Amino acid sequence: MRRVKPLWTAQELADATGGRVEGDFAAKGVAFDSREIEPGDLFIAMKGESDDGHRFVEGAYAAGAAGAIVSRAVSGPHVLVADTNTALNAIGRASRGRSSAHIFGVTGSVGKTGTKEALFAALDRAAPGTAHRSLKSYNNHTGVPLSLARMPREARSGVFEMGMNHAGELAALTRLVRPHVAIVTAIAPAHRQYFASDEAIADAKGEIFQGLEPGGTAIIPHDSPHRDRLVAAARPHAARIWTFGHGEGADIRARDSVPAQGRGTLVSASLPEAELTFTISQLGDHWVSNALAVIGAVHAVGGALAAAGLALADMAGLKGRGERHRIALDGGEALLIDESYNANPASMAATLKTLEREKGAARRIAVLGAMRELGEGSAAFHAALAGPIEAARVDFAVLVGEEMAALAKALGQKVKMTHVPDAASAIDALRNRLAPGDAILVKGSNSVGLAAVVEVLAGGKS
Repeated sequence: MRRVKPLWTAQELADATGGRVEGDFAAKGVAFDSREIEPGDLFIAMKGESDDGHRFVEGAYAAGAAGAIVSRAVSGPHVLVADTNTALNAIGRASRGRSSAHIFGVTGSVGKTGTKEALFAALDRAAPGTAHRSLKSYNNHTGVPLSLARMPREARSGVFEMGMNHAGELAALTRLVRPHVAIVTAIAPAHRQYFASDEAIADAKGEIFQGLEPGGTAIIPHDSPHRDRLVAAARPHAARIWTFGHGEGADIRARDSVPAQGRGTLVSASLPEAELTFTISQLGDHWVSNALAVIGAVHAVGGALAAAGLALADMAGLKGRGERHRIALDGGEALLIDESYNANPASMAATLKTLEREKGAARRIAVLGAMRELGEGSAAFHAALAGPIEAARVDFAVLVGEEMAALAKALGQKVKMTHVPDAASAIDALRNRLAPGDAILVKGSNSVGLAAVVEVLAGGKS
């Protein structure tokens, strides 16, 4: 995207935050982690529970920061504000206020990041260099305003992921983002530690519709048991409500989905006043669902459906969310599927189904980490994975974390397995076990640390 003006001038930042300029500057980027500072960036000295970003201001300047947002005077160009955390929100709000872009908000229990990345790819394919999205999983009370603050003033579209683990969080985030299109990908028992029921999770996810701009569109999973609940949440705020899925009556419906030649899924979809046949490079029914939400969002703003289809066909796997590696072993190769970033009961079942579809695999090996934040039902949720593991015809399972004891008991002697306490032990359990032709799935909650397993295997150190 060709930028004719800097992302932020010192005076614009002062106007947004009510702060005072001390030394003029212009910034081309924004960060609140001094390790991410690049030359010309703005550094926001955030205060956290255990640390204070003001300790890193000098390092940020040394890394090339053009200026800083601070709450106490420093020896470099800065804008002095009363509170830097409040200032970040103000900058995000100002960025949204000056933008003429189509804004999309994405939430859901599963599929948020993948859908956000796919939607960005679709928008960028149609107008290269003009789309913006939140990076990584910056989807909370600091990540969302930071992602807004980073949005170029010339952007034509912006895609923002929004997450939550308590009621009321999404309501605040969506009023900051003010989307023209709000997507709920799916409702599943994630963060059940903080919610009494799946219905309560649906209510919390439905808060995203409260920030819709006038004339906005709500996009809701048709096949979800919580569809009507989400529709009711959207109705007071959305001018248009579209559902997506496989079921009869969905506004964005997959009429047919079959394996594509080579890899992926070929989908024929019906949309309001449109039809589209496209290929999804990613495997699994959950990706068909994500793709329907994406093409629905593009269609809602009058975007290029053909470009969206091409982007979905070309989309590579995401690190920790389906990235695939060919790992070299004596005598050949094995396939490693990296799903190590996160896990809940719904995503575990969906990904195990994908493993089952690796028809050419000599053996299917599942390295499954504990699912966190499931509350009192944790043991039952873990034990219930026994069915999907058997259905996936897993030849050998490595179960990681104490929560997996319930699953180990449920599996009994049905599947060859080992139960280990941590990622390091999982690596030991796999050592010298892998053979050419194996398909190895690695999936678990991020806090279990199974990314270390992927790193070792993908590095050829198995």
